Amino acid sequence: MNVLILYSSNDGHTKDICEYISKIIRSNNKIEILKIENNTEINFSIYDLIIIGASIRYGTYRKNFLRFIRKNYHSLKNLKTAFFSVNLVARKTDKNSIVTNPYIIKFYKLTNWQPDFVEVFAGKLNYPKYNFINKNIIRFIMFLTKGPIDTTSITDFTDWDKVREFALKINRI
Repeated sequence: MNVLILYSSNDGHTKDICEYISKIIRSNNKIEILKIENNTEINFSIYDLIIIGASIRYGTYRKNFLRFIRKNYHSLKNLKTAFFSVNLVARKTDKNSIVTNPYIIKFYKLTNWQPDFVEVFAGKLNYPKYNFINKNIIRFIMFLTKGPIDTTSITDFTDWDKVREFALKINRI
């Protein structure tokens, strides 16, 4: 299969998840990984499967990601597709499923796109990587939501076994 993995990421963790998925499905598949913001014109007809990952920052998907989905909606709905959302809210057990995660629900409302496979993964909190303003806004949000507030810490909330299961599921098509 020819597989295209696209991502929209604020700090690179969504790309890391894409690369992990790629390693799992690599055997017998030709895989290409591209950043959505850098690739607006894609010939989807050469791919058998499209996987898209997008992260959340301050409660929203990146505008370029949403524009990309809207622009390519008709192409995507006629292909075998998978989508995953990466957000820190998914670190909470009551918000880590496609039924309970507010950003998956928001995704469906914003795009009307119905991928064949959908999943949500908790993200990575990397305080040292953030600039002063983002560090303090995120720290305040974490304080309000009872998350880590030590601005020297890095916490990866991603359930990598869940990512692996998602990759294996989409690899069975």
